[in-house]
Amino acid sequence: MNKTKVVATIGPASASREVLKSMIIEGLDVVRLNFSHGEHEQHLKVIQYVRELDRELGTNTSLLADLQGPKLRIGEMPDGGALLVQGTTVRVTTRKQVGSAQIISTNYKEFAADVKAGETVLLDDGKITLKVISTNGKDEVVTQVQQGGILSSRKGINLPNTHVSLPSLSEKDLADLDFALAHEVDWIGLSFVRRADDIRALKKIIESRESHAKVVAKIEKPEAVREIDSIIFETDAVMVARGDLGVEMPLQALPLIQKKVIHKCNEHSKPVIVATQMMESMIQSVTPTRAEVNDVANAVLDGADAVMLSGETSVGKYPVEAIRVMNSIIEEAEKYPDIYYRDLHAPEEVDESRFITDSVCYSACRLAMRARAAAIVTMSFSGYTGFKISSQRPNAHIFVFTANRKILSQMSLVWGVSAFYYDKMVSTDQTIADIRYFLRRQSLIKDGEFIINIASMPILEQGMTNMLKLSRV
Repeated sequence: MNKTKVVATIGPASASREVLKSMIIEGLDVVRLNFSHGEHEQHLKVIQYVRELDRELGTNTSLLADLQGPKLRIGEMPDGGALLVQGTTVRVTTRKQVGSAQIISTNYKEFAADVKAGETVLLDDGKITLKVISTNGKDEVVTQVQQGGILSSRKGINLPNTHVSLPSLSEKDLADLDFALAHEVDWIGLSFVRRADDIRALKKIIESRESHAKVVAKIEKPEAVREIDSIIFETDAVMVARGDLGVEMPLQALPLIQKKVIHKCNEHSKPVIVATQMMESMIQSVTPTRAEVNDVANAVLDGADAVMLSGETSVGKYPVEAIRVMNSIIEEAEKYPDIYYRDLHAPEEVDESRFITDSVCYSACRLAMRARAAAIVTMSFSGYTGFKISSQRPNAHIFVFTANRKILSQMSLVWGVSAFYYDKMVSTDQTIADIRYFLRRQSLIKDGEFIINIASMPILEQGMTNMLKLSRV
């Protein structure tokens, strides 16, 4: 029962029922559906398999639909690509045509209107660098090659200095979002977030569909780093997406950005995922490099709620082994005592509507540290107390019991939380006794251990959490 959760991207290497089953058995918590690749029919098959396997295995695997976002790409290039030579001039056009060493096209129709002279254009994950010399403001930009290389079809474009005028949700994203919400996924990943308004626009659509889905803001643009406080306030969770972020910002800045974002998310009780190249070598190798082991462990030590696998499980040779190895690294890192209770403090900003609940959650974690409690048990319909207790990082299992089936799998992204369905609301004492019996029967708690229960009294009203009880099993 590792507290740090594992997210895995599903692709050709892992989309079969057999492989998915093995991955869930090895400790997969969140299935990532990457809408940059694959058709809806393929994603639907994965969703169906996951739900079948959850019923079979008694698990609650979370589903994260990751939208592509406004991904900028170049157009078609000749077979084998074209060599862009340092110092030469290359025109970038929005007209559709096959490119060459002298001219390339892009799907970004506002490219000439948005870029300005002196700005940088990065191609193919930063392998090729162009500098803007001039633009006609309509359909063509003149650039000079600063760092050359072979450019092939449909490689990505990154614009670290440019204000991109594209909306955060493309037509493709809206169609993918409609599909994801129709199939009741738990989380929606919003790519290339630039400002809090991007989150609000997505939430408005989710609310209009009366969906329970929550938003994961992917931090991969310099603008998002600058606006990180307002983005964290507005979103439900965050992903430190180090791929595009590492292209658009200096590589040496990434470690501190990761630590800063994780710390801020912990402070605001928002789950945070660390993603990209965590064990990249396992695409081809059955074991990770020592540096990759350290990377995963450091994300755990930093306080991440979850660590993510991308190519390792989507196209790699060893998707099941990658889950197993990642969980073994997490297990070892979580033996380090300093990761627990380290940010345990009462919140400085008081939300009057949540003051009593927040105070009970904070006190439960303080008491768990003092009593060395084995578990904190909460009743919750929305999952709020699970998020709140988790953010204090107690060295105690967090068990959320809920009558809301929709949040069972959603909570699988949240650090340290295990969720169970329970709807027998008779009285507070009866419910606590019933839950304790269940946990003992499942060998989740043992005789002699201390547990902490928090709930609302009277329990039938299902109001704000206002009660805390410490008892010995």
